[in-house]
Formats: sequence, C-alpha cells, structure tokens
Amino acid sequence: MMKVLVLVSGGMDSVVALYEAQAEHDVVAGLSFDYGSKHNHCEIPFAKKHCEHFGIRHEVIELGFMNTHFESALLQLGEEIPDGHYEEASMKQTVVPFRNGIMLSIAAGFAESREAEGLVIASHSGDHTIYPDCREGFMKAMGDAIQLGTYAEMALLRPFIDLRKEDIAARGKALGVDFSETWSCYKGGELHCGTCGTCVERKEAFGLAGMDDPTHYA
Repeated sequence: MMKVLVLVSGGMDSVVALYEAQAEHDVVAGLSFDYGSKHNHCEIPFAKKHCEHFGIRHEVIELGFMNTHFESALLQLGEEIPDGHYEEASMKQTVVPFRNGIMLSIAAGFAESREAEGLVIASHSGDHTIYPDCREGFMKAMGDAIQLGTYAEMALLRPFIDLRKEDIAARGKALGVDFSETWSCYKGGELHCGTCGTCVERKEAFGLAGMDDPTHYA
C-alpha cells in the first residue's frame, strides 16, 4: 500500500481510478484542475462528490492561463466542439497543448508536499490516437522525470494505460461506481449532448461492456 494522490476530473475514467486507488492505497487527496474548459463546471462537482464519499480531501487548482493563452476547441475561448467519433481526426481540435505535462508537473509538487509516494492518472489506451500527452512513451518519460525530480522518487501510476474505456466501465461497475454521477460531454451543457466525441465514446463504452447507460442525453 502506498500513499497516493489521484488526479480526478470527475469523468468516468478518473472516478474509477479514484475508487480503485481507494481500495488499494492510502489516498491523501484527489486533485482537479480548472483550466477553462467548456465542461470543467460540469465535471469538477462530481470529482468533489466522489472524494467526499470516501472522506478524501479534494483540491481544485486554477489554471486560467491555459484558456487565455492556449488554442483548443475544448477551451471556453476556443471554437465549437466538433461532433463525431472520439478517434476521428476532427477531434484533434479538442487537444489542449501539453495539458497532461503541465498538470502532472503541478500534481507532482502538490503530492510531494503531502508526502505522497505515488501519483495516479487514468489515461487509457483509447486516448492514444488523439492525445500525444496520453501515450505510453510520454507517460513513461514524465514518470521518469517525476521520479528523478522528487526526493520521494515518486511513482507515476497509470493503471489503465493498457485498457480501453469499456474495460474501465466494467471495472467501475465492480467497484460500485455510480456512473450517473460522472461527466464526459465536452460541450458543457445542462445535459450530455450525445453527439460529441466523448459522448459517443461514453455510449460505446457502456454498450461494449454490456452495461446500461445511466446518462441523460439531450
């Protein structure tokens, strides 16, 4: 058992990672980032709720400079979110440049300040097509940097790196995750839109896992 910090956005994958970490480790905190995405206001309350469920400290770090200075359709100041499958080339518009590099660097400092030995991120194999900072080569390099750059020689734990989203959904079901209390839609409306890449992927994951989809779509 390790003392770990969990990056928890409030999405399906990170919430399952939180539940799994809680079952296997001593979770010192859950950490969310408000970086000006169109859906931060929808998902962060779910991150907080799941941390409170376990009595885990939840912290939100503001990264508003990303919305101001970075180019991405995912950000509030960006273009409209495209519809289509998550792995289509059009979804590259939603890439926020070096997002995971920035967040992992900050999270490593936060985690070491709380005497954590590990940092958990929920990146999975389905992310790799679109996001260069989710691929295993990048994650391994960041893991090496975090280990070398911390007195604790902190480990970057990526338990889902070889899994697809349907596998994570099934794992979450076994852990008792209420997926109606998670958020995926990049558009950030009152309901999941049902047509953007993350909504399509969410529907697909529940279907492939043979699970009922509890989501209300517009």
